[in-house]
Amino acid sequence: MNGITRRQALGLALGTSASFGLAGCGGPSPSSSGVGKDGVVTISVNGMPTKTQPADRKDYEDLVKQFEASHPKIRIDAREGQMDPKTFAAKLAGGQLEDVFYVYFTDPAGLIQRHQAADISPYLKGVPYLGDIRPALQDVFTGKDGKIYGLPTGNYSLGLLYNRDLFERAGLDPDKPPATWDEVRVAARKISGLGDNTVGYADYSKNNQGGWHLTSWIYSMGGDVATQQGGRWKAAFNSPAGRKALQTLHDMRFTDNSMGTRQLLEIGDVQKLMGAGKLGMYMAGPDNIPTIVKQFEREYEEYGLAALPGAATLGGGDGFMFNPKASPEKIRAGLQWIQWKYLNPDREEANVKKFAALGVPVGLPQPNLFDGAAQAKNDAIHTEYANVPQKNYQPFVDRSPEVAVKVEPPNAQQIYTVLDSVMQAVLTKKDADLGQLLGDAQKKVDTILATAL
Repeated sequence: MNGITRRQALGLALGTSASFGLAGCGGPSPSSSGVGKDGVVTISVNGMPTKTQPADRKDYEDLVKQFEASHPKIRIDAREGQMDPKTFAAKLAGGQLEDVFYVYFTDPAGLIQRHQAADISPYLKGVPYLGDIRPALQDVFTGKDGKIYGLPTGNYSLGLLYNRDLFERAGLDPDKPPATWDEVRVAARKISGLGDNTVGYADYSKNNQGGWHLTSWIYSMGGDVATQQGGRWKAAFNSPAGRKALQTLHDMRFTDNSMGTRQLLEIGDVQKLMGAGKLGMYMAGPDNIPTIVKQFEREYEEYGLAALPGAATLGGGDGFMFNPKASPEKIRAGLQWIQWKYLNPDREEANVKKFAALGVPVGLPQPNLFDGAAQAKNDAIHTEYANVPQKNYQPFVDRSPEVAVKVEPPNAQQIYTVLDSVMQAVLTKKDADLGQLLGDAQKKVDTILATAL
């Protein structure tokens, strides 16, 4: 996504170029365990911002220096990049894979099943705050054997982003946004009725983004896009939930006339509509708000965020896993680095204070990695230093616990390509045969999933 989020400013924005070592040169050579004669453990980690992100990169490098100063027996060999499925197996086989490597939530299940990540369960005892991580996020890195193979460090879920000014003009209460899809339809009709090319609701339908959002639509209707049957993945969207999602979109487009006549949209198009004050609502995560404010010179007060209607929403995130060949010493050192940098409420106030002073948005409702006291501590800090109107996002915060967050299906991008065509047909053809669209897409997705583990 475009724009600078707080997560990016904290040095979590990632690149994909050559490695850059921060470990000191000329010191004792580490053994295969990573431990030098001086007892210092050297670990290679990726996730460092690229040189094209100088501010983020400098912040990352400064944090490495701080960590090494407070952990004198650990050295960080920091590298750019993340887990690339196309080169991962070759890097692992060739001994080029980092000891600690960045992954998206779509990666862990396959890596665990193929034994391409280390079991870190024996090394977790006593690591601060790991017991406070939200169980749903930790489950992403948990195998069917109950063992843990990584840690989450970021997360998002899709909600309903809306223009508060348009809500007021249409006679709607911006503090009580729609909580059901029927209410979304009513609100979208009223906003479209304002005229002047104002669109009530918009959605994506190309460049895999239509399939991505249709997945969340289906989740919200209580369905699935893919499920395991007899140990094999099969398409699951040709279902009542899938048909209800498509029917709702079709009716909003052609019966309610609340989605405008221009279709085949992607994220930039929809953000532009919202930034121009011509769009009432669209499906989005909290990170879209600073993007719109920055790119289109808007104000944070103009926008609200609600939880997605229905039973569930699409969510995702990122984290780190460990090379299956990493020694126990490297795993222990890597856990200290991840906890210190990414999962550390004790450093939250210093981080938030610093970035609030730089004008980075503080007070958005995500990421929210912890449960209980740890998250309450973070929330209090964000409220103290908030520079965005948190009350505008309260509908998202209040109802989010009621909405299950489900991750993307396996082979997600290939599936989204197929579902893009479904979204395009539903939004451009008044006589679209929804059953045939779902049936044809099911056959194609079943072929794709035949290769999924």
